[in-house]
Amino acid sequence: MNDARNRLIYLAGTIDLLYPGSGGTRAYTLLPHARLPRRLTPSRWWHPGRRLTLATRGSIAEHLGEVFGVPVETVLRVRPARRANRKPVLEAYSGGELVAYVKIGDTERTRALVANEAAALERLAGRPLKTVVAPTVLHHGSWRGLGVLALSPLRVRRGRVTAPLLARAVKEIAATGDDGGHAWHGDLSPWNVAPSGDGRLLVWDWERYEIGVPYGFDVLHHLFQRALRRMDPATAARACLAQSSRALAPLGLSAAQARQTALRYLIALADRHAADGHEPLGPPARWLNPLVDYQEALL
Repeated sequence: MNDARNRLIYLAGTIDLLYPGSGGTRAYTLLPHARLPRRLTPSRWWHPGRRLTLATRGSIAEHLGEVFGVPVETVLRVRPARRANRKPVLEAYSGGELVAYVKIGDTERTRALVANEAAALERLAGRPLKTVVAPTVLHHGSWRGLGVLALSPLRVRRGRVTAPLLARAVKEIAATGDDGGHAWHGDLSPWNVAPSGDGRLLVWDWERYEIGVPYGFDVLHHLFQRALRRMDPATAARACLAQSSRALAPLGLSAAQARQTALRYLIALADRHAADGHEPLGPPARWLNPLVDYQEALL
């Protein structure tokens, strides 16, 4: 079954989940195209294609309107077909203004991730952060057995994240572990960060935040994910190890410490994929084991 068909099957189930019943109606359009949609948005007269008529009463839109105390329109992002942490994500608008990004925990796993992000952001809200800008939790609760997390929008300005800015952010995130050990964001990928206009770093998607990990994991994750954009997983893993000394030097790690940390990071990532029941990089026997076996003396 191809990706487009998987998306549409998942979308149909998500619509049934979030817009149940038949009370009241609102026309929606799949954009940019009904066969491979990216967004399900309230229809406008200029939208191409046929309309979908969805219930409004008893819907997630009505629930969010009750949460925020204003009428809310929702735009549903149509998620890729194969992601371990795939969940419904909505944009909530009121009066034409974006009010919040809303994540819906629709499985046991995604409910746990949503709850972890809420806890992480509440923890960060109590810290005087100087470099990192994280979303604010506007609401965390449940609806029809689903986890609901509404977050404040960040005013994203796309641009290059410099190595010094990334290093400052990683140090600040690590320090939020307090006496319990270094913390990491857990998914400090290029697509989850952006420079602000005042020299700080906007950081979102804190679902994987964790305390008690080796210092530097966030730098290595950023490095590895960038490498995966242009390399196969095995080559990217070798590049992550080879570049670890340079990447972790700003954090004060020696070359030996950096290589050991890189190996531990790659193993931790493979363990995460195993726990998720999803192997986006393929079996570790192909992309990780040969590298670890060769470097076994370092562990």
